Amino acid sequence: MEYHRPTSFAEAAKLAASATGVTRVLAGGTDVLVQMRADIVTPDTLIDIKSIQGVRDIRQEDDGSWTIGAAVAGAEMTEHGALSSAWPGVVEAMDLIGSTQVQGRATLVGNLCNASPAADSVPAMVAANATVSITGPDGTRSAAARDIPTAPGKTTLKPGELITAVHLPSPSSDQGDAYLRFIPRTEMDIAVVGCGVWLRLDGDQIADARVALGAVAPTVLLVDACADALIGSTLDDAALEQLAAAASVACMPITDKRGTIAFRTQVAGVMARRAAEIAYTRAKGDTA
Repeated sequence: MEYHRPTSFAEAAKLAASATGVTRVLAGGTDVLVQMRADIVTPDTLIDIKSIQGVRDIRQEDDGSWTIGAAVAGAEMTEHGALSSAWPGVVEAMDLIGSTQVQGRATLVGNLCNASPAADSVPAMVAANATVSITGPDGTRSAAARDIPTAPGKTTLKPGELITAVHLPSPSSDQGDAYLRFIPRTEMDIAVVGCGVWLRLDGDQIADARVALGAVAPTVLLVDACADALIGSTLDDAALEQLAAAASVACMPITDKRGTIAFRTQVAGVMARRAAEIAYTRAKGDTA
């Protein structure tokens, strides 16, 4: 195995593009190192990006948007008061991944690139309209976070491309976001259903919304019908019922040992309703 520790993403992309065999990028390592120890994967090339400047930075830009480096750990996001206040749903989604020890290493970028349908941070990022910066052999580009996973374990990243950072839009004072999931155990389990909700108010009325579901399809679903159920309402019972129904209809789940199709379909509606209520409360300026 060849181990590389580049000092720039351009160098890392060049290494990844020229590598042969199995190539893995090491940032947090909560997937890669576990797979290596279990002999699931033995990389021919391991590219450690932790020495690249800025990969551990959480930064608010001049326009109010947020940049989260590729190697920022979940625990660092949770401990960042300003980020937690601006995007509580994204932070709480990341905070649900694994144990305290895992939180010290797991990253948003790793969770996204692992492309698990049950990834907790991805529905929250999609609801937040997050984008990512990508560096590859042909230069840099940006993409919506929702466009990265294409199937379980597969992404739209081209050979040699690496995600360098996640970007969250500048939050407004009348918006709120939230993420909820259902798991069989109290903690440290994989989502049976996850739901991220973002909404923006005009007075008491919802002016805009995004609802993303996880673990109910091969990739995260951004459900326009759920947003339509919310927009124009004051989150009354009728809107919540329409939201729950739209979430259930959108589901394309499987039956496995953690839940049946029927169970996941019903729980998706429940999670969407509860997450919307939390997001609405936050948009009103109340803590939740």
